[in-house]
Amino acid sequence: MRDKISQLFCLQKTACKNNNSTDNRGHNVPTKATSNGTMCANGSLGTEGPEATETDASGTGRMRKPLERNGSTQNHVVHLERRLGLFSGVALIVGTMIGSGIFVSPSGLLVRTGSVGVSFIIWLACGLLSLLGALAYAELGTMNTSSGAEWAYFMDAYGPAPAFLFSWYAVEAFVTECDPPRGVVKMVALVAIVMILFVNCYSVNLGMAVQNIFTAAKLVAVVVVICGGAYKLMQGNTQHLSNAFNGPMPNVGAIATAFYTGLWAYDGWNNLNYVTEEIKNPSKNLPRSIIIGIPLVTLCYALINISYLAAMSPQEMIESEAVAVTFGNRILGALAWLMPLSVTISTFGSANGTLFAAGRLCFAASREGHLLDILSYVHVRRLTPAPGLIFHSLIASAMVLHGTIDSLIDFFSFTAWIFYGGAMLALIVMRYTKPNYPRPYKVPIIIPVVVLVISIYLVAAPIFETPRIEYLYALLFIFAGLIFYVPFVKLGMTPRFMNKVTLFFQLLLEVVPTSSMAMFE
Repeated sequence: MRDKISQLFCLQKTACKNNNSTDNRGHNVPTKATSNGTMCANGSLGTEGPEATETDASGTGRMRKPLERNGSTQNHVVHLERRLGLFSGVALIVGTMIGSGIFVSPSGLLVRTGSVGVSFIIWLACGLLSLLGALAYAELGTMNTSSGAEWAYFMDAYGPAPAFLFSWYAVEAFVTECDPPRGVVKMVALVAIVMILFVNCYSVNLGMAVQNIFTAAKLVAVVVVICGGAYKLMQGNTQHLSNAFNGPMPNVGAIATAFYTGLWAYDGWNNLNYVTEEIKNPSKNLPRSIIIGIPLVTLCYALINISYLAAMSPQEMIESEAVAVTFGNRILGALAWLMPLSVTISTFGSANGTLFAAGRLCFAASREGHLLDILSYVHVRRLTPAPGLIFHSLIASAMVLHGTIDSLIDFFSFTAWIFYGGAMLALIVMRYTKPNYPRPYKVPIIIPVVVLVISIYLVAAPIFETPRIEYLYALLFIFAGLIFYVPFVKLGMTPRFMNKVTLFFQLLLEVVPTSSMAMFE
């Protein structure tokens, strides 16, 4: 134990300051001296010796670049490293967006719209909306290059309370678009979660390598489906694509719920913003990844739906439990087993990308004091946010063992667009409150305005058209976060035993507090 403590002292630099310091919320707090160094006010292990960080001249308590002495460099600071390039950025977007949904249940839009033509238009509209939203997020992400996405932008535009409510809502499981597994399948799902957790805790590079490989594999599966559909079209099987707009036109509420179904398949378009602290040259690679990744996914979804309709009728798609499997049985013959394998690969890759991003949101919110302090710590050698990753994996495991995907989709789709709209409003607000703030990438103001209006429609239309108690539950759940925000964040009340809990997990997991990467930009 003594060796481990000494190792933590040596590896962590400038996470706390001697005498008076600022905590991760920007408050001046005292630190406790130890024989080997300091201990942070929250009870975590601190920096060896009298090395300190300085605060800015405004007296706000915000940390600046650590004071360097005796030849130390900022490489000694424990923080997340920039390891993600353009290819990895595109792979994270594409790999997270393309899950099992497009292979298993693309028929949901057909059910809600009643016609092939309207469903196809909504598929394309969802892709366009995702692209517009992501471009607006690119401006936000290049303004504030710290991790956390919506949480960081809400902090900049609205302050800590709305940001806390987002982190409160966002502490949810990453799941896949399939029915809750049972029996042995549950065990397989749990094993997959553990594998993903191990990969992402072991190394950022390994996690992204897995993401890149699985993204490439699922794109191969997409190409197989598209080629199969093209083969059927060349044979003259176009009857299901003619008269595409036959059928009743959906009402306003049905269109909104149809968008929910389509946007669920597109979700993940904003995931790269959660890891901006780890992107190389984010002012260039963030918007480039978005501009490449989202149109690629939109094109894939459109061509896949055409391919399905070249091989099956709309009614057969609706009745099929797994559309890609039915498609494979008709097109691939003896190689039909490739389709179930593709669904598995796609689901695993999407879950890996989602956990990779979700751990960074937890990390960023905890660093500001909005969640448990231990969740903002990183491994001293591997520099991965292990506590945040473990926390989200535990929630995911609980959802596998107990939970229904239908209720989660309804909850997610409604609440997600509340916060997406909030992010658009944050961008508009900061155009006026921070007009001179550096913006390496800037979108026309009409883009966030359009996305904001659509967000309001997606939230309001289902409530007025088909009121459901679930919408009220979702709103109550969000605002229930204030019950925890006021005493534990606003007033800073922390039970004394939490210091010991933090220290215990710090020693167990070999993790330490970090300095924000944004400090060195």
